Amino acid sequence: MYVISACLLGENCKYNGGNNDCQAVHKLAESVHVVPVCPEVAGGLPIPRPPAELRNGPDERRVINREGADVTEAFARGARLEWERVQKEAEKLGEPIECAVLRKGSPTCGSGKIYDGTFTKKMISGDGVFAALLKENGIKVITEEEL
Repeated sequence: MYVISACLLGENCKYNGGNNDCQAVHKLAESVHVVPVCPEVAGGLPIPRPPAELRNGPDERRVINREGADVTEAFARGARLEWERVQKEAEKLGEPIECAVLRKGSPTCGSGKIYDGTFTKKMISGDGVFAALLKENGIKVITEEEL
């Protein structure tokens, strides 16, 4: 079973109301069981919503949207809820979670590289909230570019 960012499958759940439809992801989805996820929506954030980026503070990472609102709790809640849902789905299917294909750069799904929190499109090393949670639980995470 694969966990895939819903926006990569064409679902209009991105912050701007659009998607990141990816043909390579659709091709993969034809041959494996897929669980689409959008932790931001699962965490209660609306579509559309202001863009958000992770910022590293002195004591912890926070997710701040372009308007300056701290949306960390919604991101954390959504990541936790989607992780629980994915585990239940894997159990129901009787399959292990083989891999997650998540949207590059996202403060939720980014793996290896994320935006730096300045809204200047500068990338830094790091993982989004959901990608980090998956990795902490031993799940391999790749971006759509790595397919």
